[in-house]
Amino acid sequence: MQESTTPNTARISIGARPTAAIFAIVTLIGCVVFSIMGYSQAVVMGIVQGLGEFLPISSSAHLILVPWLFGWEGNGLDSLTFDVALHIGTLIAVVAYFWRDWLSLVQAAPGLARWSFGATRGRPGALGSSERLLLFVVMATIPGGILGLLLKDYVDGVFRSPLLIACTLPILGVLLYVADRYRPQQRTIDQLTWKDALAIGVAQGCALIPGISRSGATMTTARFMQLDRNAAARFSFLLSAPITAAAVLSEARNILAISPAEVGTFVVGVLVSGAVGALAIHFLLDYIRRAGFGIFAGYRVALALVIVAVWFAR
Repeated sequence: MQESTTPNTARISIGARPTAAIFAIVTLIGCVVFSIMGYSQAVVMGIVQGLGEFLPISSSAHLILVPWLFGWEGNGLDSLTFDVALHIGTLIAVVAYFWRDWLSLVQAAPGLARWSFGATRGRPGALGSSERLLLFVVMATIPGGILGLLLKDYVDGVFRSPLLIACTLPILGVLLYVADRYRPQQRTIDQLTWKDALAIGVAQGCALIPGISRSGATMTTARFMQLDRNAAARFSFLLSAPITAAAVLSEARNILAISPAEVGTFVVGVLVSGAVGALAIHFLLDYIRRAGFGIFAGYRVALALVIVAVWFAR
């Protein structure tokens, strides 16, 4: 098998700083217009999803906390169906942002299939870098899928407790800080192993518990394994697409069954989450190279204290 080239991190049209600023301004104008049209709550939830999905602060926790804090509960915005629908936007964002990576991985699929067939016959041959990356994405997705099936009944029930979130937020925050502060950045994404992929996949599955954060758990695990910050973030983002697509498909029947009166709210939420999600990816990849993950760890601890204070105040 010929060695394939490593896919380069691709950026959609917001790759350059001036273009990113224009994209951000257009997104802001869109949010204002939608709010004036009466979709302010959907706009807020879309922003929350777009930021929380890729920044290591837990989108699921924020999608539960925002309706709880502002008294929006009971109007559909605090439902699992709406949460999953918002993931459509961030799924589009990550696929579009890394479109060259995904194109390379799709092109690597036949090579990986040939390698798998050869492995069953005791002649696996060599894997190119794109085939290896695709293999590790698949391997890391499996634990999350299994845990998703096992914990499905809890996701829309006991896991949506603000006090549970107040516990999980600081725990992952401390682990993220320790991993990023004390573990060296010695390995790139090309140096991933199958053990790394499985461990990161298990961490992603644990993120079904709100407050853990899918991106936070996967990046923390990758940093504990001494991957550099860029590799940790990039693999986390690529890994988000398959598990998010599976979640959307599992909830597709409920999404398609929403009432006509809710269609506008869902569409606005998806559009905003996609645009803000692309901006969040762009920001995080640039920010962590310079400053690391410390600010996100501090935010998680601070938010947990706010939750506890509000809980007891009420």
